[in-house]
This record gives sequence, structure tokens and C-alpha cells, in this order.
Amino acid sequence: MPPARADYLAPWWAAWLHGLPHRGLRLQPVPAAFRPRDPDYQQSLLFLGLVAAVCLGLNLLFLTVYLICLCCCKRDQEPDTKRPHSCCVTWMAVTAGLICCAAVGIGFYGNSETNDGVYQLLYALDHANHTLTGIDALVAGTTLQMQVGLEQHLARLNELLAARGDYLQTLKFMQQLAGSIVLQLSGLPVWRGASDDLTALAGHVAYIEYYRWLAYLLFFILVLTICLLACLGLAKRSRCLLTTMLCCGLLTLILSWASMAVDTATAVGTSDFCVAPDKFIMNETESDISAEVVHYYLYCDQSLSNPFQQALTVFQRSLTTMQIQIQGLIQFALPLFPTAEKDLLGVQQLLNSSETSLHQLTAMLDCRGLHKDYLDALIGICYDGVEGLLYLVLFSLLVAASFSTIICATPRAWKHFAGRDRDYDDMDEEDPFNPQARRIATHNPARGQLRSFCSYSSSLGSQSSLHPPAQTISNAPVSEYMNQAVLFGGNPRYENVPLIGRGSPPPTYSPSMRATYLSVTDEHIRHHGTEFPA
Repeated sequence: MPPARADYLAPWWAAWLHGLPHRGLRLQPVPAAFRPRDPDYQQSLLFLGLVAAVCLGLNLLFLTVYLICLCCCKRDQEPDTKRPHSCCVTWMAVTAGLICCAAVGIGFYGNSETNDGVYQLLYALDHANHTLTGIDALVAGTTLQMQVGLEQHLARLNELLAARGDYLQTLKFMQQLAGSIVLQLSGLPVWRGASDDLTALAGHVAYIEYYRWLAYLLFFILVLTICLLACLGLAKRSRCLLTTMLCCGLLTLILSWASMAVDTATAVGTSDFCVAPDKFIMNETESDISAEVVHYYLYCDQSLSNPFQQALTVFQRSLTTMQIQIQGLIQFALPLFPTAEKDLLGVQQLLNSSETSLHQLTAMLDCRGLHKDYLDALIGICYDGVEGLLYLVLFSLLVAASFSTIICATPRAWKHFAGRDRDYDDMDEEDPFNPQARRIATHNPARGQLRSFCSYSSSLGSQSSLHPPAQTISNAPVSEYMNQAVLFGGNPRYENVPLIGRGSPPPTYSPSMRATYLSVTDEHIRHHGTEFPA
């Protein structure tokens, strides 16, 4: 057997995966040869899945320890230190989202590559199966023609040409040649068993590939949906969305590690086959097909002799001799025995049909057709298929990393939301500078009255009759306060409106500041009450 071939070389990633250590469940070394029915080899592939399961356990343990430490080490922070943490959470979410989108893109490419490789394998198997079925059909049809159709014509000709002994000798010789052809055809291998195996293999592969492709497509949609939930939860500050995202994120994390385990085991097993496919096929077919025939189709070397050449040569020579004999009978015996015309022409037509079957059989038995199907199958599964599986493994790793980052960032975002809620809860609802209080006062005018911090004035006629009335919260602009002060006092009284010169009031107004302003206002009222007695 030639040690190497120029028409097929295993890709470097298949050789690299084949070189990975193969260990059993007891950590004993296992040969890396592809033996899918060997329990030790099955345990070596299962061991790779268990490694991914251990990585999943470590990942979940890290997330658990991180969340526990975050809860135990929680401490109050000053308001000016909350903004950096919010920025950190934002950047963590953005980074995780970008990694997740990149992972989905890689996953789509890997899923498509794997699907293309598998369907190239299925096409090659179907074409090879069609060739093997055609060979069996031609052999069976030709044998039936020689054993039944030709025998019937020769039996009737023996009766019609019984008066001529030389013609009977010719018919007997043709019968011997037909038996030789049948004997040579019976020596050809029967491909029914191999064809049935290929049909079953193609059916199983197509079934698994369809659901594998569909499962990954749904997984991609799930990943993108969870990323969208995370973005909406952070944008709307919705704890419900974040809780849903956390639950789905843990499920996706488990699914990503599980898919990586299956893809890794499949890639390693396929690579073990791709490194030495000829050896595996010869071991599988040694009980059904001779090693010479399998070797002829696997390598298709011009230096190798065709194992069917002798049978085809005898078939062709016997058929040519029979055609010569029947042509002589048509030429010499037909004028003497006109009733034999139908059988003689029937034999000639049968021989012509057998010659056509011979040419088709010679083409189908040639190694180039099946060898091309074999190479197409290897290239499809070993190049595109294994490459796509590696991209899917990378997709699983990136999804696990991104969702681990999102799960780590979510508690910080939750804490930041709680801090903002406490800031809003600390606002005074009776604060006139609080926009929320103004909206409440507008919709609920029956609230308690507050003293105005604006200047007190009398009517246009006299300031001495002015009594400081209790005024409600005014939403009038600053110019209105200034105009009232000019009308009643002559000058705008900026000291009674502390924030007029600042433009819009601040969004928050603490109770301590309000108490300070109330004390200053009361003192100002007492001062003007002594200056303008009633």
C-alpha cells in the first residue's frame, strides 16, 4: 500500500486535533486510531466532554464566589464615586454585547461551513451508492439475459435447425460462451451490502445534521434575544428585564459549554478518521469485499492493475465471438430455414443489448468514478466539516465569556439603580424647586400652602396697609417676581429671591437647604413687619 497520496492530505487542524492526548475515564492513554465501536475509544471522546463539563463547573463556581463576595463586601459609597462605577458597568455591558455579536457571526459561519461539508459528504455517498446499485443492476440484468432469454432462443433454434448438424454445433458453442459470460459475471463482487450500509449511513447523517443545524439556529436566536434583553434592561433600568436576562443567561451559559463539549468530541473523532481514512475503510470492508478491490478504489493508481480486467476481457471476447456466430447463421441458415428468423434476430438483439451493458459496466467498475466520490466525501467532512466545528467551538467559548461578563455586571447595575432610587427618595416633595413637586401641585391643587419666598408688597395706593398674605407655590417666571417688586417697592428685591440670578433651579433641594431658606425668610418678614406697621 502506498504510504502517501498526492490527491488527498489531511488538513493541519485535523492533524492537530488528532495529536491531542486521548485518555480514558481512568486517565489511561488510549490509541488515537479511529475505532468508533471500541469502548476505550468511546471513553476517550467522552473524556473530552467531561473536560468541558469541569470547565462549566469552574465557571459557575467563579460566578457564585464573585456574587457572594460582591454581596458581602458591599459598602456605601459617596455620590461622587457612583459615576465611575456606572461607567464601568456600561463599558462592561458594551464589551460583552460586542463579544456576543461577534460570537454569533462566527457561529453562523461555522454552522454554514459544517452544513456545507456534511451535504457534500451526503452527495458523494448518494452518487457512490447510485454507482454501486447500477453495477449490481447491470450484472443481474446481463446474467438474466444470458440464462433465460438466450437459452430460450437457443432451445427453439435447436428444434428448427435440427436437420443441420453444423448449425447445431454452432448453437452449442454459443451456449458455452453464454455460460462463460455468466461465470465471469458471478465472480464480480456483489455491492448490495455496501450499498445498504451507505444508504443507512446517509440517512443517519442527514437526520442528525438537520436537527443539529436547526438547534444551532435557534441557539443563535436565543443568544441575540438575551443580548437585546440586557440592553433594554440597562437602558430602561428595568429590574424585571434584568432578572429575566439573568435566568436566561445562566441557561445559555450551560448550553454553550454543552455545545462546546459535543463539538469538541465530534471534531476530534472526525479528525482521527480524516488522518487515516483508508485504514478504517479497509478494516470495515475486509469481511465483505476483497482487499485488492478496496485498495483499487481507495487509491486508483495507474500503476495498479484493474482486478476486473480479466472478467471484462473474457466477457467482451465471448460476446464478440457470439456476435460473429449469430451473424453467420443469419447469413447462411436463414435462407434455408425462414421460420428461424425471429429467434435469430432475437439473439442478435440480445447480444447487442449485452454489449451496451458491457460498456456501461466497464465504465462503472473503473476506479475513477468511485474514487472521485471518495475524495469529495473526505474533503467535505475533513475540510469544511471539521473547520466549521472549530468555529462553533470558538463561538461557544465567546458566548460563555460574554455571558459571564454580563452576569458579573448585572449586580453592579442593580446596585446602581438602587442608589439612584435612594437619591430620588431623599428629595422633598414640598420643595418648590423640585420639578416633580411642581407636577404634583399642578395635578393636586388641594395640597398644603407654603409661604412664598418672594417680596411682600401693598397695593398701588399705599404700602402701609400691606399685610403679608400666605401665598401658594407660584410657577410664575422670574420676570414676574421682579416686576411685582418694582411696582410695590421701587426696586427689584433680589435678596428675597435667592436663586433668581442662577437661571433654572437645581433639580434637587434637600430639607436642610429648605430649613435655611425658611429661617432667612422669617427673619426678613419680622424686619419688614416692624418697618411697616399695620
